[in-house]
Amino acid sequence: MNIILAGTGAFGLKHLDGIAKIDGIKVVALVGRRDAPTQKIANEYGIPHAFTKLEDALALPDVEAAILCTPTQMHAAQAIECLKAGKHVQVEIPLADNLADAEEVARLQEETGLVCMVGHTRRFNPSHQWIQKQIRAGALSIQQMDVQTYFFRRQNINAKGEARSWTDHLLWHHAAHTVDLFQYQTGEDVIAANIIQGPVHPELGISMDMSIQLKTQSGKILTLSLSFNNDGPLGTFFRYICDKGTYIARYDDLLTGHDEPIDVSNVDVSMNGIELQDREFFSAIRQRREPRTSVAQVLPCYRVLHELEQKLSTD
Repeated sequence: MNIILAGTGAFGLKHLDGIAKIDGIKVVALVGRRDAPTQKIANEYGIPHAFTKLEDALALPDVEAAILCTPTQMHAAQAIECLKAGKHVQVEIPLADNLADAEEVARLQEETGLVCMVGHTRRFNPSHQWIQKQIRAGALSIQQMDVQTYFFRRQNINAKGEARSWTDHLLWHHAAHTVDLFQYQTGEDVIAANIIQGPVHPELGISMDMSIQLKTQSGKILTLSLSFNNDGPLGTFFRYICDKGTYIARYDDLLTGHDEPIDVSNVDVSMNGIELQDREFFSAIRQRREPRTSVAQVLPCYRVLHELEQKLSTD
């Protein structure tokens, strides 16, 4: 399968590393913002073509699919461009930074019948998969998820510490991970949503601190704290408070509430969530089926984010 990849930042490289472990997939073109850095990465990964325009990569013969790891503000438009070009597409989280664009991508996916998948990686991390398997087996039920998403980003830089050409967002990007995971793990829709945020950064133009509360139909709740001001351990830390036990997920590590490690190495074929995400994308294309984290499956998350944004605008 010949694919193209757009975006040469930290997550673009994570996808390239994951794809390298998957048989039968060839990245034939890389798309980046600047010629020289894009060509350099293409050379390092043995990718034959490097472009600065997505349309040039999509025009290559025998390209079947695209993976988009570009800035958030470009996701929806580029996903639509790929679908209109007749290509299956996986777009990194978030699908869009507004509900109208997310719904347009969903509409076009349904119209074309192509695979359109969104990179909600938490569904694929073995630690969260372990919890999901226990829920499906009836072994436990979530009462509350207490989640902390903490970074130290008082400057506009990416995960590699490099200057960004765009501004990240706590609500439409980082909260999307947890809002989707909460609905996925509980299997229920959100019926109540609250949000407050701290001061807006004078240069970045975004709030650096945010607190979100959600509630499902049966009364399961989520408490989510997000910050770009945290000068300490970085990342997202999940506490699952269940009817039978408490579990703490830190990326691919899972512990009980008493810090006892749980072996999740045999949950899936890899411990790499990005690799597992890509494997699902390619399998869905080959098997002509809907992927996990299809645009239709994750759309409820973006409806909740829209509701939360509306509440902020009225405060």
